[in-house]
Amino acid sequence: MSTTPTTPAAEFAGRTALVTGGASGIGLAVARLLATAGAAVVVADYDEESARKAAAQLESTGARAAAVRMDVTDPASVEAGVRFTVETFGALHLAVNNAGIAGPSAPTGAYPVEDWDRVVATNLSGVFYSMRHELPAIVAAGGGAIVNMSSILGTNGFAGSPAYVAAKHGVVGLTKSAALEYAAQNVRIIAVGPGFIDTPLLRNADPQAREHLISLHPAGRLGTAEEVAELTVFLLSEKASFIHGSYHLVDGGYSAP
Repeated sequence: MSTTPTTPAAEFAGRTALVTGGASGIGLAVARLLATAGAAVVVADYDEESARKAAAQLESTGARAAAVRMDVTDPASVEAGVRFTVETFGALHLAVNNAGIAGPSAPTGAYPVEDWDRVVATNLSGVFYSMRHELPAIVAAGGGAIVNMSSILGTNGFAGSPAYVAAKHGVVGLTKSAALEYAAQNVRIIAVGPGFIDTPLLRNADPQAREHLISLHPAGRLGTAEEVAELTVFLLSEKASFIHGSYHLVDGGYSAP
């Protein structure tokens, strides 16, 4: 199932947005919707070629867009990406910290230490490094908003995914703390928690495993990247101006039972 973007075309005119993990999936859907709404968008991704293709796709629609390679596990790479954004479009107003990885499935007592370090470095430290450099730029621009992409597993457990679950819970806590610190400086920081989303990875998964994941959602289906993008872009907009530090689920009822 897909949705039709509903954001007014000029809502983000004059604003610049940085989207990490923006070359595919939820990140790309967010970048498209922001561009449709008038923002200049920097697509940041570890895969530079895919980021360039995504930015070119946005530019082909008449949007202002650019691409930058960013490794969110490397603070220097993140700093360079934020600096590139400001130098390219003059300021940074909006950020979506979406880059993340899943990691292997294993019980906590047997979870490989190197995979724990890799997942936490990307999914939690990467959000911290991103905000560490985004926040001064957004404050300097007069304010704006950040959405950190957590997960439904930022509020629930999931057997076999200790690193992912711990990191996504951490993103929620980090979001709340930063929101308290920056509300008075006209910066809103919010977390979004998607349920399982219909991506190519899940489309190609074992049919039985896919059906199990679908069964966890009372809505009877997986979510779409566009549905997550709609919520994310709303939270970045002035319509959400009184929303600070909260955690918003888009999960087909996963967390309701």
